[in-house]
Amino acid sequence: MSMAGNLRKVGSLGKVSSLRKVGRLRKVARLGRRRSRVDLSHPARSPLGSSVVNCVSYRRGVRQPSVDTLVEAVERIRKTDDGFVWLGLHEPTEQEFADIADLFDLHPLAVEDAVHAHQRPKVERYDHALFAVFKTVCYVEHTELTATSEVVDTGEIMVFVGRDFVITVRHGRHGSLGPLREELEASPEQLAQGPAAVLHAIADQVVDDYLAATDAVQSDIDQVETDVFAPDGARADPGRIYQLKRELLELKRAVVPLGRPLQVLASTPMRAIAPEIQAYFRDVDDHLKRATEQIAAFDELLNSILQAHLAQVTVAQNEDMRKITAWAAVVAVPTMACGLYGMNFDHMPELHWRYGYPLIMSVITATCFALYRGFRRNGWL
Repeated sequence: MSMAGNLRKVGSLGKVSSLRKVGRLRKVARLGRRRSRVDLSHPARSPLGSSVVNCVSYRRGVRQPSVDTLVEAVERIRKTDDGFVWLGLHEPTEQEFADIADLFDLHPLAVEDAVHAHQRPKVERYDHALFAVFKTVCYVEHTELTATSEVVDTGEIMVFVGRDFVITVRHGRHGSLGPLREELEASPEQLAQGPAAVLHAIADQVVDDYLAATDAVQSDIDQVETDVFAPDGARADPGRIYQLKRELLELKRAVVPLGRPLQVLASTPMRAIAPEIQAYFRDVDDHLKRATEQIAAFDELLNSILQAHLAQVTVAQNEDMRKITAWAAVVAVPTMACGLYGMNFDHMPELHWRYGYPLIMSVITATCFALYRGFRRNGWL
């Protein structure tokens, strides 16, 4: 299978929804000569602490048997110089991450970003490692969109890439890399390309999740648009439109800033990324541009829907005012007549005439009917 076929196959992993359960996790053990040994072989526990999801070494794309310590795994890989270690963590603390940072000689600033999270998407190069930050997005399913519905949920994935290691740090309730790891392990020729291939696979999955989220958000926008342009659209809840705009803004903050980092990964020569791998980041960048364009179009569409809704409300209010004005004009005729003959004057026309009352009532009725017909014909009633 060609390199292009393998990388495109990995791109479909963002649609994998099944998440594997991880076992209970052990306490962090100190690494190195002065550190206590860490058991990586226990099948029911995480090997390094409560934040570690998995720790696996690969040689020529093939998963290697577990060893007793992380130090031994790293030393074995570095001795042969033909593989790498993939360490996955979830929301580690400073204490849990300190020994790992020492073992792989990670830059303190990157370590701080990885632990505390809430970072913008970015790519930073250090002496022997690359640090990348991706915002993950997950569409939140809901039966009905309301003014308080959560539409998208965001998280983060930090990736340290070195010559012989990949460290992924995940923050948030979604974005598991377990299915991605399994898919890569099913294609050893893909993993044989080294840590850069893992970075590409992660970026591709994150961007595919963006596209999946935008497609799901579009269905919500279509529903709101249908409700607004319905016959009783003026009564639609504008809070739903504002809520969609707020959630779309959160999605935009995750997607749009990733454009520059992907361009750097695709065009800037880097020690940690081979040129044959770097070329495939351009395909990921194209997918990201599609997601960015969709978000921009959704934002404009929501603005138009909101303006249309406000215009409908204004039109409905004008129609109500016309009806009120028309009925007020009709009621003004008997009011005027009754007010005129309610004055206490002795000499008034038809005051003592036997047919005065029927005449006045007939005139009032005819006038009111004529006004009603006129307003009805003009669409005021």
